[in-house]
Amino acid sequence: MSEFVEIRPHNINTRTIREIVQVLRTGGLAIIPTDSIYAIVGDLYHREVMEKICKLIDKKPNKANLSILCKDLSNLSEYTSPIANPTYKLMNRVLPGPFTFILKANNNIPKIFRQNKKTIGIRVPDNTICQAIVAELGNPLVSSSIHSEDEIQEYLTEPEEIFELWNGKVEYIIDGEAGSNIGTTVIDASEGELELVREGLGIEKL
Repeated sequence: MSEFVEIRPHNINTRTIREIVQVLRTGGLAIIPTDSIYAIVGDLYHREVMEKICKLIDKKPNKANLSILCKDLSNLSEYTSPIANPTYKLMNRVLPGPFTFILKANNNIPKIFRQNKKTIGIRVPDNTICQAIVAELGNPLVSSSIHSEDEIQEYLTEPEEIFELWNGKVEYIIDGEAGSNIGTTVIDASEGELELVREGLGIEKL
């Protein structure tokens, strides 16, 4: 049975955030709101989390497009190769926001992911609940999108519906109000040049 917890973005309960983070530190998973869609997340540094998430989303680790959710841009050098100045300027301008930047991974990422991963998706969501969890944890979250099985609706948006489908599969499901049905704008900067991979939320800021 998953814990179904209501947290409002404008009224964060610090005690609840601490309880969620304690579970994440032991390898537990949570479904949380971001500034776009809901995501399943875990502690980036817990060795079992990658496999757990990949099993839940039915993806092989080398095929799963997992992203790292960061609080800000201050620790990027821990996960990425040096970033070109135009890329960093753009990231600094649009983040926090609904963007995923695909960057060239440094040597730490294969150790963390335990696979030969050459790129990594970086997110800095503009969502106070997500930000509070990352801040309390003290390091980034690893995340994957929550997809819908509906042919029309790509992502699950309603917390109650997410709970019905995911109850018992993760430790916490956070009701942080309805999520978006549109994903992030994805920009590939792994080869130096900026390439728009997917138009999503925030595209008007580019």
